[in-house]
Amino acid sequence: MATVNLNPNGCPVGGTNVVGSSNSIHSIQGKDQWVKLNVGGTCFLTTKTTLSRDPNSFLSRLIQEDSDLISDRDETGAYLIDRDPRYFAPVLNYLRHGKLVLDDGLSEEGVLEEAEFYNVTHLIGLLKDNIARREQRPAADKKRVYRVLQCQENELTQMVSTMSDGWRFEQLINIGTQYNYGTEENAEFLCVVSKECANTLIGREVESNDRAKVLQQKGSRM
Repeated sequence: MATVNLNPNGCPVGGTNVVGSSNSIHSIQGKDQWVKLNVGGTCFLTTKTTLSRDPNSFLSRLIQEDSDLISDRDETGAYLIDRDPRYFAPVLNYLRHGKLVLDDGLSEEGVLEEAEFYNVTHLIGLLKDNIARREQRPAADKKRVYRVLQCQENELTQMVSTMSDGWRFEQLINIGTQYNYGTEENAEFLCVVSKECANTLIGREVESNDRAKVLQQKGSRM
């Protein structure tokens, strides 16, 4: 692509009049095709052709000369969009090549939220189909994960009642340790909880209760 160097007055450098040349025209037209988007502080550079792949989308409407959308721009002229850039990237790449590619740590539900915000119709349908198929996977694709937690007698009720994120109570074991709290004698327990998750998530589960301790050594001696 040919480029034209301009002096501070906006005239071509070197004294040669190239404004009317075909290379200059192609350069200007090519520059006009590029669009900068500032999504949540991260800049993306793409083309009007890419953003217009879905004519009814927010992105296509945004770049129209007679757009009915109002958007601020940053100091570089990029459109400012207050959304999560991590989940915008798969949406933009889908418009580029028509395929859905998710990096590790990104959920289809999160991308669906963005696809619905930008109103990218075909991507919305694809994500909803993927999520529906995932929910209908046979039991062989899922595995129950168990955790062993230590708790004190006076914490049992609160811990069981506040379990969330799919965890459920399985078994309570008195480990025989006694401690005194004021004038009362209390016991300690091992609380076994479980959660069903996809095999692809095994090994990446994070314990939701920060205060709980996994008693691997003590449990192995029982």
